[in-house]
Amino acid sequence: MTHETIEPKVVDLGDNGMIGQERWAEIRRLGDAGATVSAIARQMDVDRKTVRGCLRRSTWTPYTRDAAGEGLLVAHAEFLQGRAAAVDYSAQILFQELRGQRGYTGSYATVRRFVRPLREASCRADLTWTRFETGPGQQSQVDWGQARVWFGAQAVTRHIFVLTLGYSRRSVYLPCLDETLGTFLDAHETAFEYFGGHTQEHLYDRARTVCHPAEGGARWNVTFKAFAAYWSFEPRLCRPYRAQTKGKVESGVKYFRRNFLPGRTFRDDTDFGEQLAGWSHDVADVRVHGTTHERPIDRFATEAPALLATSGQPPFRLEATQHRVVAEDYLVSFETNRYSVPFRLIGQSVEERRQRGQLEVSHRGALVATHVLLPGKYQVGILPEHGPGPIARTQRALRSTPAPPTPPPSADVEVRDLTWYDTVCTGGAQ
Repeated sequence: MTHETIEPKVVDLGDNGMIGQERWAEIRRLGDAGATVSAIARQMDVDRKTVRGCLRRSTWTPYTRDAAGEGLLVAHAEFLQGRAAAVDYSAQILFQELRGQRGYTGSYATVRRFVRPLREASCRADLTWTRFETGPGQQSQVDWGQARVWFGAQAVTRHIFVLTLGYSRRSVYLPCLDETLGTFLDAHETAFEYFGGHTQEHLYDRARTVCHPAEGGARWNVTFKAFAAYWSFEPRLCRPYRAQTKGKVESGVKYFRRNFLPGRTFRDDTDFGEQLAGWSHDVADVRVHGTTHERPIDRFATEAPALLATSGQPPFRLEATQHRVVAEDYLVSFETNRYSVPFRLIGQSVEERRQRGQLEVSHRGALVATHVLLPGKYQVGILPEHGPGPIARTQRALRSTPAPPTPPPSADVEVRDLTWYDTVCTGGAQ
């Protein structure tokens, strides 16, 4: 059996290879000693072209990059500098856009070298960001955290809604079963009630309950935007990939995880909520905050008068009007359940709103249906008068009712004297 000798793969650095002075001198020494180019290449783990180049040069010169490739980017430098941050300094995306949209013919490596210092500058800026302080009542920051907690011997996951007031650093922590839009909005209103008001603006991540990705930025979630307008606060979004923009609430989430959760167990959700509320009141609100060096509850005394009052305003989900298009089964959806409307409205747009425990559905300003709200989820409420059944039954009844008998046509009857019949019976003669 013969064994094939496999030489290690080496990189061709060519005549302008990146060879240090000591390695260049060693190649020259081996060459002067009579070693072949191939032997030197194997011993020094370089390509033979590099060895030849070193042997040809009588003096060592430091490596300089060929600027020809970078020259191809001169016409695109302004585009790259303006576009890099928008694509999170992705050299691959920029390379694709240059090739597809701007006629660039250079290599990906050239683009990557151009982008590298831009990315490094951005990272340095992130490390030296200045904390943005807000005045009383100006801004809140909102975020979700997740917690794995123990109900007896069973581990469950709960979602923690956290809203932190920017000035006082006072936070509210609300355990939830999920992060759906309905839960998200309800948690806001609970927080407003907890603080007795809300700030002028709220800062959010780019979650789908808040906005949707769109060309050139983001598009607000319609229901969430209506919620913000209803409560008269201005929603704001963090810059992409800049979580530290809302560092106050991020710190609150970390504090909850590190200070409240360790070592605790709970009977159920009610006990979890009660322990969390007690910890907020007895620990979180009265600690000396690491940034402000004051207790959040003390600074809240200054911030509370600056909050926009919410008392007396009905909850958004009780008052807000939602638009629906009536489906072919003449049903409209409301909070996972479905309710009937008059079947003649199939394909039409209707407005629905919750009022005093009932669902009211209107069409062009006129009330067309009222339902008692169904308990639970995925239920269906149908009122018989909304379907085509009553009309169909009436039509079938009309078709199946027997027609009244038609009276016989009238006729003239000759009236004769009875003696005529006697004559007939006796043969007509005496």
